[in-house]
Amino acid sequence: MKKILLSSLSILSLMACQAPSDTSTSSTPQSTETVEAIKVKVSLSPTVESIQQTALGGTHGYDIIESVTTEIGARVGGSPEEAKAREWAVRKFTELGLSNVHIEEFEVPGWVRGDEEAEVIAPFPQKLHITALGGSSATPEAGVEADVAYFPTYEELEAAPVDGLEGKIVFISGRMEKAHDGAGYGPANKKRQLGATEASKRGALAVVIRSVGTDSHRFPHTGQMRYLEDVKPVPIGALSAPDADQLERILKRGDNLRLKLKLTPRSVGSVVSGNVIGDIVGSEKPEEIILIGGHLDSWDLGTGAVDDGAGVGITYGAVQVLKDLNLKPKRTIRLVAFGSEEIGLLGAFAYAEKHKDNLKNHVLASESDFGAGKVYALRTTVQGEARGALEDIQKSLAHLGVKMEAGDTSGGPDIIPMRRAGVPAIRLQQDGYDYFDLHHTPDDTLDKVNKEDVAQNVAAWATMIWMASEADVDYRETPEEVVGE
Repeated sequence: MKKILLSSLSILSLMACQAPSDTSTSSTPQSTETVEAIKVKVSLSPTVESIQQTALGGTHGYDIIESVTTEIGARVGGSPEEAKAREWAVRKFTELGLSNVHIEEFEVPGWVRGDEEAEVIAPFPQKLHITALGGSSATPEAGVEADVAYFPTYEELEAAPVDGLEGKIVFISGRMEKAHDGAGYGPANKKRQLGATEASKRGALAVVIRSVGTDSHRFPHTGQMRYLEDVKPVPIGALSAPDADQLERILKRGDNLRLKLKLTPRSVGSVVSGNVIGDIVGSEKPEEIILIGGHLDSWDLGTGAVDDGAGVGITYGAVQVLKDLNLKPKRTIRLVAFGSEEIGLLGAFAYAEKHKDNLKNHVLASESDFGAGKVYALRTTVQGEARGALEDIQKSLAHLGVKMEAGDTSGGPDIIPMRRAGVPAIRLQQDGYDYFDLHHTPDDTLDKVNKEDVAQNVAAWATMIWMASEADVDYRETPEEVVGE
């Protein structure tokens, strides 16, 4: 097994890791009237019509989401539960009749959540709802008690003098803005990623942040953080939004705010994770690979239905539709259930490294990792004559409410390392307006998934991979620029 080590590039990728938006411009799904206006009158081929009718009339994707969340539940990267999920995926891929079904293992740093307690000591004693961020260090067993240093935004902490926070618990607020494409996530996520590092540089004992989310529920959002090198690790936890509001109200009264914080997570050394892979081998161009998938791991607070059981179910369902119709694509369709996405795209980096000599034969790649909302747009990096083939796909999706949208795309978080290596990317943009109400919380459960929306996703994905496979074009005709460098 090859041990996957995080480097400085991992920090960059992690900041994009769960960020679904591919540009900084928030895009709004089309209204019914606008969808009607963008529809292109195109006669669907009998095969595409069958694909869409089969998908829309079935529960292919939903059944998989229900299965993994019910039979496995939460599945943190590198945990025994993620290992059970890999075996589950092997069974499902095999039952589907995929070829070359196997697990590609790699090692990741193990981390286990411990006790989580926070409370206001003064001026108004009360309990708070908090959760440790993934990778956080621990407080002493008895916890820490200290006065609070308040920063309304991460940027204000970053701009603060490099001393003056000695013996303090830092509280970073800053609200995340809702957007259909998740454009508010990147700016809001800086405090989660780097808040502990910046506070530690200035002598702080610990950090609490307003959860990176858009809900008003008393559920804190977890998520991965990282310590930069040569900085003393200090514990960091996320408060629920109502509790962050409560602290701000206390601070506005001008009272000295004192907190007690106890977080006891622990690192457990290297543990095993893995990617699960299966193929429909191409009938005419088996060496050319169209790769799709979602990530199999989740956080531990919910059951990972929206993030990313939905993505695994949607892409599996798309392949299942082709199998149900006994369709034999010209190119190889590869389905990947990536491991350990949540803790730094580690499965993505492992895949890109293991297959680096064959990435030149990966002609398109895409991941579903933004919940179960309806698809409303198609984006791609493909240019030249081959772009016309993808525009034809959009025309066959127009009556599903899918438009062609300008702008670059990573193809999805787990596609980023392949994209950097020049693999062309394509992505079906989903409506994620409520995604960050649920993301990384105990509320990420199956009841939030709508069967009809999943069926629309499956119809769009199955159409996309079938038509992309059949098109007589060279998707790699135009040299790809490296993304993120």
